[in-house]
Amino acid sequence: MSQFNLLQLASAFVMLFAIIDPLGSLPIILDLQKKGNVISPWKVSIAALVLMLIFLFAGEWMLRFFNIDIRSFAVAGAIIIFLMALEMVCDIVIFKNNGPQGSASIVPLAFPLFAGPGVMTALISLRAEYDTINIITALILNMVIIFFEIKFTDFIQKRFSESAIYIVRKFFGIILLAISVKLFTTNISILLQ
Repeated sequence: MSQFNLLQLASAFVMLFAIIDPLGSLPIILDLQKKGNVISPWKVSIAALVLMLIFLFAGEWMLRFFNIDIRSFAVAGAIIIFLMALEMVCDIVIFKNNGPQGSASIVPLAFPLFAGPGVMTALISLRAEYDTINIITALILNMVIIFFEIKFTDFIQKRFSESAIYIVRKFFGIILLAISVKLFTTNISILLQ
């Protein structure tokens, strides 16, 4: 039976917060909105939470079912994150807004940005060490932060100049590039052994 433990909750929260990186995703959210995408805070946070919960309970089984190992999944996610980062750094458009209205809330925000391969891998690791109730609570707390971040992006944007947001966007684009390269190289080297 799962037992609530504040230390486990805090540890899981911090680990997931670092991987989900709400602050680093702000320029991506602003960029998607600038391209005319309507982003629903409810859709993003609920879709990401549902995806994470599904993966928490059935992730290993789903990957085995499709005969995909976690490393291949991480490499695929790293490529998508890499392309998103290239958009931010190089001011180019790779992901076109061809989906139905509001689809940006699901792809690329809920998946793979928030509920991406890094989080999926972390969830499998956390499940081996922590009680499920603590992991779920940590996930919910992170999604509450995501909800309010998206809800108040207009407020945040008004408080900072366009050039400050542009600089932050470039900075986090480079950080995102580095994360994607690290995720890719770590997992591809193991796959190629």
